[in-house]
Amino acid sequence: MKRELYRRRYPCGDSAVTLGDRTLIMGILNVTPDSFSDGGRYNNTDRAVKHALQMMDDGADIIDIGGESTRPGHTPISELEEIQRIVPVIEAIHREAPHIPISIDTYKANVAREALKAGGHIINDIWGFKEDPQMAKVAVEFDCPVILMHNRRDRNYNHLIEDIVNDLLESVKIAKDAGVKDEMIILDPGIGFAKDYSENLKVMQSLDVLTTLGYPVLLATSRKKFIRTALDLEIDEVAFGTAATVAFGIAQGCQMVRVHDVKEMKRTAQMCDAMYYA
Repeated sequence: MKRELYRRRYPCGDSAVTLGDRTLIMGILNVTPDSFSDGGRYNNTDRAVKHALQMMDDGADIIDIGGESTRPGHTPISELEEIQRIVPVIEAIHREAPHIPISIDTYKANVAREALKAGGHIINDIWGFKEDPQMAKVAVEFDCPVILMHNRRDRNYNHLIEDIVNDLLESVKIAKDAGVKDEMIILDPGIGFAKDYSENLKVMQSLDVLTTLGYPVLLATSRKKFIRTALDLEIDEVAFGTAATVAFGIAQGCQMVRVHDVKEMKRTAQMCDAMYYA
């Protein structure tokens, strides 16, 4: 199967993340009391650092740190509270293992700025630079890679995939107009955001469309509701379902995956890579 693969090298402090030789694994570190998957488990700095190091040992290439839950119906928190949750964790990881690439899961410019100053390297914005107009300027200020996720408040799609493509390209335009370098942009189809069960499946079936837009694609399906719905299982029983989505996404050209179960998804990706990167 012929896939569109993009080669990139993203500087991350004293180290770098290289894309194009294999699938990159992004390990999820939620430092929130109310995450949909692991709320409260790692909202202690010592536990968070230990988990980050374990995920790296299990095969993660990047640790993605989030301080605000994005589950449906969540209550937004202030910038100050979000900063107070994530900055000590970033600083502690940086002290313990400065080589670890860190992405910051936030849509708030001030939070991103403080996180990058503390030792973060990548902005992962679930609103694709559309929620906070200052976010793109922060990315330019730090000359950092950015992940632009598809999201919208209005779910009145005319043509689902075409609308998603257009929404993502709007995010790309915001970034580039601000001065973000083309090679620093990564796209995320936003599985589980502003999409129902059937729409999520349709997006999964159309990932090959998104992977030919000129930018690498990050796939974030781990433990998402559409998997639990398809399998009629609880959240802690869907590792195999997540693995199926990871393998399917890699087959369609996704070059990064964001996951909770790093060891299992790393092995899944390695087997896919043995076939697709050979």
